[in-house]
Amino acid sequence: MCGICGYISKNRIGEDELRSMNDTMYHRGPNDSGVEIYEAKGGYSIGFAQRRLSILDLSPLGHQPMHSNDKRITVIFNGEIYNFLELKKELSGYEFKSNCDTEVIIAAYLKWGKNFAYHIHGMFAVALYDRKTDDVYFVRDRIGKKPLYYYYDGDTIIFGSELKPIIKAPGFNKDINKSVIPRYLYHQYINDPDTIYKNVYKLEPGSVLQYHMGSIKKWKYWDLFKVYAENAANPVTSYEEAKSELKKKLQKAVADRMIADVPLGSFLSGGYDSSLITALAQENSSTPVKTFSIGFDVPEYNEAEYAKAVANHLGTDHTSLIISEKEMFELVDSIPQYFDEPFADNSEIATMLVSKLAREQVTVALSGDGGDEFFCGYNNYEDVALAQKLDAIGVLAYAVGRIGNGRVYDKYPLKVKVIAGNRAKDTKVQFSSEGYIRTANAFMDGIERMDTIVTMEDYLSTDYSENFLPVKYPMESIIGAKNWQTRRMLLDMITYLPGDILTKVDRASMKYSLESRCPIMDTAVMEYSFRIPHKFKYANGDKKHILKDITYDYLPREMMERPKTGFGVPIDMWLRGPLHDRLIDYSSTSYLKKQGIFDPNYVSAFIDKYLASGDAGRATGANYSKIAWSFYVFQAWYEFYMH
Repeated sequence: MCGICGYISKNRIGEDELRSMNDTMYHRGPNDSGVEIYEAKGGYSIGFAQRRLSILDLSPLGHQPMHSNDKRITVIFNGEIYNFLELKKELSGYEFKSNCDTEVIIAAYLKWGKNFAYHIHGMFAVALYDRKTDDVYFVRDRIGKKPLYYYYDGDTIIFGSELKPIIKAPGFNKDINKSVIPRYLYHQYINDPDTIYKNVYKLEPGSVLQYHMGSIKKWKYWDLFKVYAENAANPVTSYEEAKSELKKKLQKAVADRMIADVPLGSFLSGGYDSSLITALAQENSSTPVKTFSIGFDVPEYNEAEYAKAVANHLGTDHTSLIISEKEMFELVDSIPQYFDEPFADNSEIATMLVSKLAREQVTVALSGDGGDEFFCGYNNYEDVALAQKLDAIGVLAYAVGRIGNGRVYDKYPLKVKVIAGNRAKDTKVQFSSEGYIRTANAFMDGIERMDTIVTMEDYLSTDYSENFLPVKYPMESIIGAKNWQTRRMLLDMITYLPGDILTKVDRASMKYSLESRCPIMDTAVMEYSFRIPHKFKYANGDKKHILKDITYDYLPREMMERPKTGFGVPIDMWLRGPLHDRLIDYSSTSYLKKQGIFDPNYVSAFIDKYLASGDAGRATGANYSKIAWSFYVFQAWYEFYMH
């Protein structure tokens, strides 16, 4: 686990400047660093730099940038290649000098060329320079566990594991990409390929970007939707076979991720996913696995006792910490520093706290991320199933609602409005209240206000503007799944999972120089999950049915079956309490006019109304604290990076 950065340009960045860029990511790799600059053809210079968190082969032989034996290839990478031992056997013709997985990337490229990414499995962001062809390749893992940002202006590329080194690059202009802001306010994250800055992008999961003499080409070596279609066409018909084979693949995925030359442990919340991963880790270990959980000092939100019960049953070496609201609140100011661009999923705070706890004893921690997306675990998937059943009624309600220029529609209850208004074919599984969509849009200048919407067609078009990205992702037609739950799961895998969940885990864990590994997102597990019929995942309303069934092989059903409480962060109380004055300052018309991003009058009035009523707006379907928090985090980010 590391951080990488560098550049390709005719404007040479000096070694000291590149080192300064690299050191912005010290937290990602405190054990070692490397900075090198190469002269390429056509007057270009190439700079490669890396910060190393030593996990495999702790000796200097694992130093990066790493070169091939003949010096033709140079590579820097962030992540772990879990099949590196198998690959070393397959690539035995190459003379390996280290026990590090980095060197396997070099050997794989020398054998398979630009198709090497097909053969490596794990979490990774790679930059590889081939002096013979004068190509530089950038590669990101299949599901997007490791980040890779790049600036491209038609000639120069500046790249990094985070935005920090790009921002630090000489001459970089921090021009805000306003088009993404409504979508960010709605989702609370910015999904690839977009970022908060103009001309800066995230390389999409499963992608390769090839740079040659100023021009770029980009392609997918692992296309999620195509891989799903190919595997779903060959379903496993036997439930027992599916359960047995999935269990074997999970066992191997966990075993592969327990290979490390540093202390390793596991996050344990007490839920199904983390409990199963911990059980498999303990099964694979001759000594008690170190496990970590945090709890909240409000009893109705505290799951620490459940995690402790699971740990006791499995026989792990468990550490639990009960935290206070004050301890959570103290991390709020560090959010902009470690997330680089606006990111408002408040569970980042809990993730940072449990990462801090784990890092006191281990350098690597297993997690259960991915279980909800691949095995149908989120509560909103139940709403999606219901919406599909009611869609035919929605067609009728829509037709009736058009009467009188939409005045009948105005009188519908919120839930009826949601079903009736869900007519756009490319966003069927992304239904929500128009009020929240319009509010996210109305924060920006140039988007229609709520009081200008007078017809049914206006209600359905409020998601779109020529100057801003639609807040929903208009891409469902390319997914191909008729079952709405499956379609939403696949959509989440390509948006919410990499854009929110994996971003949160990467930044929160790396804040404390901790590597997080996610066995459920192993290539073999992901691809096999697509062969498992949906009825095995969502069985008579039982979410994650097959994953739960495997968990019961290790833990009593009565221990696991309980209502999920989650980890609550009192955002509404914070915004209307200790953050009140700062939120008022951020939303004052004078501040907003000077800033030149948001609509001053609308936003100021919205925040005033929110502070007066708080979450009372939930009754109308408007979760005011969510959008107010998104706005607050944006402004805190802006204050940290733009001033």
